[in-house]
Amino acid sequence: MFMALEPRRLYRQVADQIRTLIGTGELVVGERLPAERELAERFGISRPTVREALIVLELEGLIQIRMGSGVYIMRQPAAGPAALPADDKDGPFEILQARCIVESAIAEEAARCAGPQSIAALDANLRLMQDALGDPERAITLDCAFHGAIIDIIGNAALKRFTGLVYDRRSSPYFAKLASYFEGPHTWKLALEEHQVVRDAIAAADPSAAREAMRTHLTLAQKRFSESFGEEQARED
Repeated sequence: MFMALEPRRLYRQVADQIRTLIGTGELVVGERLPAERELAERFGISRPTVREALIVLELEGLIQIRMGSGVYIMRQPAAGPAALPADDKDGPFEILQARCIVESAIAEEAARCAGPQSIAALDANLRLMQDALGDPERAITLDCAFHGAIIDIIGNAALKRFTGLVYDRRSSPYFAKLASYFEGPHTWKLALEEHQVVRDAIAAADPSAAREAMRTHLTLAQKRFSESFGEEQARED
């Protein structure tokens, strides 16, 4: 039923193949898809890539993800080619990887030139984020503001515009849908703690430590998004 895929926009290909199987009736409404791990093995791809494809299909209303239960077929696709959301050109995991590469270097440079006012701005952000852990929209806004404040330390307008393009992807409906399954007070608390480590390294004027702290933070953020939807555990219980 499922065929292995070539490495070209894999999550799009996964979504296309599952959508086709629904359209031909091989996957029927109410049926549960195989577990995420099994789908990854059948397609010959990573589980995060499967997860990206499932989010596309959920946004289209073709499937429903039930945490702790599985993924269920919801309806037949409409006639004609199904369009992926306009804002999903870059997958969430590509975005996080890009941020990890770029922002690690930014934090390293910020540690070389941060002054008292810059550190005070980071501290103010951390205090606000502490009070916003239970408010997802505010937490996201403050998270972006923290990273933006580090970029501001360098004072490079071109770099600010460049990273702004990446941050815009973070606020897309596609990314927001994925985040809704894995972000909450606990994960924002972890992010806050990681931000504090980044802040401390910058304040200590330690470029190497700042680079590593940012790399660790964004690597852990990617790992949090890499958690499964929980259906394997539910099936084992």
